[in-house]
Amino acid sequence: MNTKIKRVVFLLICLLFSNLGFSQIKDAYKIKIGSTEVYSLLDGTIEVDAEKLFNNHTPGKPTQLLAAQFIHNPVEISINVFLIKKDNKLILIDTGSGELLGTTGGHIVESLSSIGIKPEAITDVLLTHIHADHSGGLIMAGKKVFNHATIHVNKKELDFWLNETNVQKASEENMGANPKTFDNAKNMLIPYLNDHQVKTFEGENTEVLPHIYSYAIGGHTPGHSIYVLKDSGEEIFFWGDVVHVAAIQLSAPDVLDHFDVDHHSSEVARKSFLKQAAEKNFLIAGAHISFPGLGRLKKEGRRYTWYPVPYSISGRHQ
Repeated sequence: MNTKIKRVVFLLICLLFSNLGFSQIKDAYKIKIGSTEVYSLLDGTIEVDAEKLFNNHTPGKPTQLLAAQFIHNPVEISINVFLIKKDNKLILIDTGSGELLGTTGGHIVESLSSIGIKPEAITDVLLTHIHADHSGGLIMAGKKVFNHATIHVNKKELDFWLNETNVQKASEENMGANPKTFDNAKNMLIPYLNDHQVKTFEGENTEVLPHIYSYAIGGHTPGHSIYVLKDSGEEIFFWGDVVHVAAIQLSAPDVLDHFDVDHHSSEVARKSFLKQAAEKNFLIAGAHISFPGLGRLKKEGRRYTWYPVPYSISGRHQ
C-alpha cells in the first residue's frame, strides 16, 4: 500500500471514530440543548383527509393548499415522540399512538430500542394531552408499557377526560372529543392511576421536572400543554398539537381544526403562539411536523414558513 492510500485510509478511520460518539440512525434524530441530549423518535405516521379535518374552508381549498406544496390529499403526517436524556432521567414527551390508530403508528418501543433504551428504563412521561396519538403508547397488548415511569399531565386535561358527565355529552360528530376518545383516555390512564403513577400539575410556567416547564395552551383540549426544556441559555418548545398539518395551518393560520375540542379558544391560542414563536425564533419540536419535526418559524406576509434544523451528525440545531 503506497503512502497516499495509507493517508486516505487513516483519514477515513479518523472520521469514522470521531462521529461514533454522536451519530444519527434511521428512526431517531438527536440534537443538544445545552448539555442535554434530545431525541426525536418516529412512532410512525397517520393518514388524514384534510378536506374533512378543515372542512370550514371552501370545498377543495385544503387540497389546493397541499398541492401548492407538492403534497397529495389524504396527507400522511408524522407521529413524533421526543426523548430527553437529563442527568439520571429518561423523559418521554408523549408516547405515540400505540394500537389505537392502525399499524402505521405505534412503533415507539422499536424506536427506543434503536437507541438502546428499553421501556422500563423510562423514568417520566410528559403528556402534552390525552388524544390517542399522544397517549396511545402507554398501554399495548393490554399491559402497561412504561412500568417504572411517572406520568405527568395537566390536571385540567385529566379531569376533563375522566369526567363521566363529559362522557355522556360526547358526540360522534366531534372529532376531538367523541365517545371513543373518552374510552381511549380511560383505558390508557386508569392502569397507571391505579398504580399511583400519575402526577398532575397546574398553573402557568410550572416546573414539572428540573429544567422542564409547562406552558398552558388550552383549546385543542382543555389541558393541552407545551413543554419547554431550558439548559445553559438554550431552550426548545415541545408544542404538541399546535399544528397538525403544517402545509395548511401555517399557510392559512385562520383555518379551523376539527380535532380541536374548543375551536375558538384553540384558534386564539394557536395564533398567539405562532406569532411568539416566529418573533422570538423559538426552536420547536412538533409532534406532527415531518420527522424529525425540529425547526423554527418565520412569518412571511400572512403565512408562516417552517425552517427545519439543518441535518447534523454532531447534534447542532443551527
